[in-house]
Amino acid sequence: MFALAAYVVAAAGWSLLTRRGASFSWPGLIISVAAIPVMWVLSRRKLRVAEALGSPALGTDAVESITCGWLSFVVVIGLLAQLTLGMWWVDAVTSLAIMWLLVKEGWEAWKGDDCSD
Repeated sequence: MFALAAYVVAAAGWSLLTRRGASFSWPGLIISVAAIPVMWVLSRRKLRVAEALGSPALGTDAVESITCGWLSFVVVIGLLAQLTLGMWWVDAVTSLAIMWLLVKEGWEAWKGDDCSD
């Protein structure tokens, strides 16, 4: 996760330095918009089943689905800003905005934290 976080910082930095952002993607927007309700429904069902089974692992997986939904929301906001306002830099900035999640997950894995927190 730390290596991925470092890559995200380097790629975002390079994009900002060279003033070259990623191009807008209609398929990316459609998939990201669709992922928001799908992840919400999936996470709710996983949480229900996790509670019924008493499964912390499935509960943690449900939280990952919730996170995926939030990340999709960030992508949608970024893509819409890019489309409507022509913000070439928005992809790099949104990448940096979600980097905290990579570092957090990497730190928890490094420390060997229990997934049931």
